[in-house]
Amino acid sequence: MLGCILARLKGFQKLTCVDEALETWLRALQINVRTVTVPLQEALNRVSAEDVIAQEDLPRFDKSAVDGYALKAEDTTGATQFKPATLTITDSAEIGAKQAKQLWTGNPIPKGADAVVMIENTRKRDDGKLDVWVPLAPNANVSRKGEDIQKGETATKKGTRLNPYHLGLFAALGNTSVKVAGKPRIAIIATGNELAKTGTTPTANQIFESNRVMLSAMCRELGAEPVDLGIAKDDIDEIAEKIKTGLHQCDAVVTTGGTSVGGLDLVPDAVNNTGKPGVIVHGIAMRPAMPTALAAIDGKPVLILSGNPVAAVIGFEAFARPLICKMLGMSQEETRPIVRAVMTRKVATALGRRTFVRVLVTQKNGEFTAEPVSTRGSGTISTMTRSNGFVIVSENREGLAQGELVAVRLFGTVETVKVDV
Repeated sequence: MLGCILARLKGFQKLTCVDEALETWLRALQINVRTVTVPLQEALNRVSAEDVIAQEDLPRFDKSAVDGYALKAEDTTGATQFKPATLTITDSAEIGAKQAKQLWTGNPIPKGADAVVMIENTRKRDDGKLDVWVPLAPNANVSRKGEDIQKGETATKKGTRLNPYHLGLFAALGNTSVKVAGKPRIAIIATGNELAKTGTTPTANQIFESNRVMLSAMCRELGAEPVDLGIAKDDIDEIAEKIKTGLHQCDAVVTTGGTSVGGLDLVPDAVNNTGKPGVIVHGIAMRPAMPTALAAIDGKPVLILSGNPVAAVIGFEAFARPLICKMLGMSQEETRPIVRAVMTRKVATALGRRTFVRVLVTQKNGEFTAEPVSTRGSGTISTMTRSNGFVIVSENREGLAQGELVAVRLFGTVETVKVDV
């Protein structure tokens, strides 16, 4: 709340705080989660669209957890290497007193047995006898029926990102497929006369357009399907036409460029000319990505990002990430992996704006440190490649102190953090 108040202080009258902007935008949207059934082999990293309920116990029966011999635990009381318990090896379906039956891992426990001795703790004699060198308790080395999961129990909740272990559990329960959220289709549009498509020859006043590649990759990273609609010139009708195409073909539209206060910043007007309610929020109390605008056309989301690469990435993190999570049926936003790290030096930020500080996290002697890369330069894309995460500084703070412990959201996994030896 304090951040929202600060965002309205002198110099920030037209800015909306990040949380309020996101909440206002999401309320204006009509998000419908599509579902599709896919084979388990194609379900990795998809999001479950329903609770997966176990249709049987796992394991289905009491089974051996090791290679060894099934027996009655009471027959091994006091057994040692110097005074082993001697049992008769049998192949019968039921184990009697002083009997043992050889099993392999996963074999069902025969009737009458209540434990399994590991094969390395035994010696098979030539006379058909078995020496057991260790005493066992009932249920030793036995996987009990339903101890993993019981029939009727929820194996995985709706909205869960499926990893290899979820898929293994589903397979163990006998499932061959799973119902998942359909991939949201996100139209990506870049705008600007100064932009040249990669692979072409730019004029003296043009630069290669790169945001579509980055934003498309960020969509895929979250499990959405990007649809590249190319570059629109600084023409309000051309921009509006591409937005209409995106709204027709896709579930959401993301534009980049043309959203500041310049004479050719036409995207907000093009969105407003396309449909209602149009732009809901324009100008957000954050750095970078202050010019970001949030819009809706007939309930479909339109995210208007800055043309500066870093600002576009941060705007996507702040608004497209929670949006796509909702479109995938998640109950809450899926955050990036977080590590606690110590700031290596002081960082100054502006009061009243949420600041996203790019940092390079390094691990040394088991501790993480965060070296600031830059708090400025929203057009300097190399600051993203030289960092591996970012720290969010709230609106009610004026920076971070050297030695302060902060939460770093990593662009990759913890394993990608550089280890300084």
